[in-house]
Amino acid sequence: MLHLKSIALAAVSAFALAACASPGSDAPASEAAAADVGFLISGTDGSSVRAVALETFDNPWAMTFLPDGRALVTEKGGVIWLLDANGKKAGKVTGGPEVEARGQGGLGDIILHPDFATTGQIYLSYAERDADNDELSGAAVEIAKLTLGETGGVLSERSVLWRQFESVEGNGHYGHRLAVSPDRFLFISSGERQKFTPAQDMGSTLGKVVRLNLDGSVPADNPFAAQGGPAAEVWTLGHRNPLGLAFAADGKLWLHEMGPRHGDELNLIVRGQNYGYPEVSNGNHYDGRDIPDHPTRPEFAAPATFWVPAISPAGLDIYEGALFPAWAGNALIGGLSSEALVRVAIAADGKAAEAARYESGKRVREVEEGPDGAVYVLEDKEDARLLHLTPPQ
Repeated sequence: MLHLKSIALAAVSAFALAACASPGSDAPASEAAAADVGFLISGTDGSSVRAVALETFDNPWAMTFLPDGRALVTEKGGVIWLLDANGKKAGKVTGGPEVEARGQGGLGDIILHPDFATTGQIYLSYAERDADNDELSGAAVEIAKLTLGETGGVLSERSVLWRQFESVEGNGHYGHRLAVSPDRFLFISSGERQKFTPAQDMGSTLGKVVRLNLDGSVPADNPFAAQGGPAAEVWTLGHRNPLGLAFAADGKLWLHEMGPRHGDELNLIVRGQNYGYPEVSNGNHYDGRDIPDHPTRPEFAAPATFWVPAISPAGLDIYEGALFPAWAGNALIGGLSSEALVRVAIAADGKAAEAARYESGKRVREVEEGPDGAVYVLEDKEDARLLHLTPPQ
């Protein structure tokens, strides 16, 4: 999730307006009715949202809006789609990284460089195989120039800025969500790759939140910069499987991560803090072994809120729009196993609590706020819908 909503908000969003508009008068009545069909999703707080399905995708992973109101969507298999002003596939963006989707790995996040309007640059994350051992893999982040046309685009001048250290066996817990801070630093969530102990190992970037300059270099004022090596990149540590990363309007950074067996967390990310995994968690190991709860180890930063049973969070937006005024400052989280959009109220003191859950019966992979304040939800897996959510009419 990119904290550059002002880029899109400054544009006139034909995308969002067209998503709700009825077809022109020259369309047949049956076509007009079909195009305007929506459905209500009820919330656990008694409210509801109106959903309109705009498009379908094959294992989508991330979405971001362009300044002209169009959008980009990544699919785990490696495809990048350009969406037109009606939320439909205009064409593919070619020239991107070649990925081999295995397990949870493949093409991941996509966000705009803060100077996109002048440079055309974007950031991409993905899982890559080790060049010398196909059984090893790790996340990578690259910068590229995006050139767009009416029916697609092309990436050029690609350069890898960051790689997880180190590559390991297995195909899970890459993390690799991206966000740019208001003071222009690139933040990357890095999963512990289902290896547990690297999350506490400062010789590794697994299980960490990483902070880099926009060109991929390491800021001299990072909390562990003096240690050099992988530690110099680290902003926070003790994370498990962080699949949501977003800045709020007040500049605070929020991250959610999957716990082991339950114990999913929403964390306020504070410079240099240790969030405790695998030493503490409000969940347990999958084999039933106990993990001490957070209150037993107060030296570790505790989550703002957590879930037992799990919601399996994926995708995160801190809502800033006007279309849902009661949601201002709330965290909007996609739920995979919970098959819902989960709304979390965040207080001024950093405490948080679930406010409502909108259960659609489909796994939710990504959540993004549109330029008009509507909420866009990408479902997971095959034939996944892109839903445009607005208040009920």
